[in-house]
Amino acid sequence: MTTAPSLTTPSLSTPRWVRRVRVRVALADALAVYTALFAAVAVAVRYEPDQAGADRAATSLALMAGWLAALWLAGSLSLVIMGAGPHEFARVTTVTLAVFGTALAIAYLGRWDLGRVQLVIALPLGILLLGAGRLVMRRTLVAERRAGQHLTRALVMGSRRGVEHLIADVQRTPQSGVDVVAACTDGGGAISVGQVTRGGAPQEVPVVGEVLDAVDRAARHHVDFVLVAGSDHVPPKELQRLAWRLEPHGTRLVVSAGLTDVAPNRVRVWPIPGTPLVHVKQPGFTAPHWRLKRAFDVVASAALIVAFALPLAVTALAIRLTSEGPALFRQTRVGAGGKHFQVLKFRSMVLGAEARLHDVLDGDDGVYYKVEHDPRVTRVGAFIRRYSIDELPQLFNVLAGSMSLVGPRPLTPYDHTADVEMARRTLVKPGMTGLWQVSGRSALTPEHSVRLDVYYVENWSMVEDLRILLRTLRAVVAHDGAY
Repeated sequence: MTTAPSLTTPSLSTPRWVRRVRVRVALADALAVYTALFAAVAVAVRYEPDQAGADRAATSLALMAGWLAALWLAGSLSLVIMGAGPHEFARVTTVTLAVFGTALAIAYLGRWDLGRVQLVIALPLGILLLGAGRLVMRRTLVAERRAGQHLTRALVMGSRRGVEHLIADVQRTPQSGVDVVAACTDGGGAISVGQVTRGGAPQEVPVVGEVLDAVDRAARHHVDFVLVAGSDHVPPKELQRLAWRLEPHGTRLVVSAGLTDVAPNRVRVWPIPGTPLVHVKQPGFTAPHWRLKRAFDVVASAALIVAFALPLAVTALAIRLTSEGPALFRQTRVGAGGKHFQVLKFRSMVLGAEARLHDVLDGDDGVYYKVEHDPRVTRVGAFIRRYSIDELPQLFNVLAGSMSLVGPRPLTPYDHTADVEMARRTLVKPGMTGLWQVSGRSALTPEHSVRLDVYYVENWSMVEDLRILLRTLRAVVAHDGAY
């Protein structure tokens, strides 16, 4: 029978699954580096025939050893880095550039011929192969975590509201691999986290004690982390002592900064001696960024209108032939700055459908209403909704400038309120697609939909827009949450 470790008996061994994951990622790195270097040698032999074969082999082996050592010493095998969004790829790329820069500097000072063709080919090819290998390893790890494997056990402590919020965020991201097994907070009973999607069942986390019981409960439940949901319930000195008391158990302390919906690239640690502060950059609402976004919208929407000219014409004809009424449906929506505009869609419902809305609407659906098995939807309408064809006319809205390809969901004036979060959405143009659409679409709860829209506005970037467009293509093909 396994007993909880005492305060004087450290339990610092690394779990077997962590070692296995690190080994396979290390092997993937080694394969990528080997392939890049020796593919570069194969090309360099043709263009630099004068360099001795022994020199090429020595250069390649030295680079391979230094490259892999730098990757692993830089912490790229840490589970905190692996699977952590773009940070993993940024770390690998930065280390690779540093290795090649160091190699060039050493070669210059020592007057050694490293083979320029070999280096020019190995650098980009190595970054590409390392990224591809890491992506495969990440997807494998995420699949295993979704199946309940390779999870990190955690106990959450803090105020009840803070604990509930943190648990909800953790459960929304199963790829993080955090399994919250218990909570220490005020009040008894279990914490039931609200549904992430309309069809999902809420999960319960048992409350096993008060905040001051966290160390004892962490040892009893054999957790790997104690997550502090904000420090309002725990003074700074107590946090320090808490970390000291967790050390003998091999349990790490992680403190939430209390920030929500802030992308990691906007967060910096301000190293005030004794009390590190978290600095949050303001959203990048600058004119050059928006001009770039507008230019992309114009070029892309024009190209897509040309590419989809035939499907647009066929869909319009099918609607007119199978149901009474026009092919296009126009509705007033709220755009950037609160200005109203007419959004264009293919008509997917019978005439007079808006007058029958209250007959089919769930009473608590709120802003993002969309009813599954809506009797107002025509047969053609059901098909074009399933594959998001009904939204193609919005390309003309994008070209005209009232919408963007990517942005928050365009709301009707009735749904748009003076709420601060809702008003924040109007800082940018609404989009044909967005985080809301690629994260579950109609299957999400209204609260989570609003939160995703606000997150997009706060953390916008062109790179994120491109990622959302790629995810949109996948979501449309799979028709996830579309009805």
